[in-house]
Amino acid sequence: MSIPPFAAGASSHDEKTIVKTIAESYFQGAYNALDTAAMARGFHPEFAILGADGDEMERYTISQWIAAIDGRKAQPGFDFESARRDCRIIDLNVTNGVAMAKVEIDKDGKLLYTDYLSLLKFAGGWKIASKVYFEHA
Repeated sequence: MSIPPFAAGASSHDEKTIVKTIAESYFQGAYNALDTAAMARGFHPEFAILGADGDEMERYTISQWIAAIDGRKAQPGFDFESARRDCRIIDLNVTNGVAMAKVEIDKDGKLLYTDYLSLLKFAGGWKIASKVYFEHA
């Protein structure tokens, strides 16, 4: 995982907390460690991945995503190494209690996804609220 200079040297406690949330819950949780408990901690329970299918909007919830990851891990012979990705935050914008992070996900040097994560600051801390993405061919 790489952290851009604006976030790595940020004096803002919120920026540091957001970067940590993304690193632990998204980069490690959803990909490299497949740690669904970390996902549950860092994603809001109402989180969804939003996508477009023609004129329809698709919605993939955090509970569906966690169940899919747990199902993959339970398959005989599942290779954890196959899930590993290179993940990095490209841009991070924070305005009070809302944030938007642009993230890139690579595998073997090939760009797979550009993701946009929205985060909200709740009484209990920052949570990833939604994701929209572009899948590179």
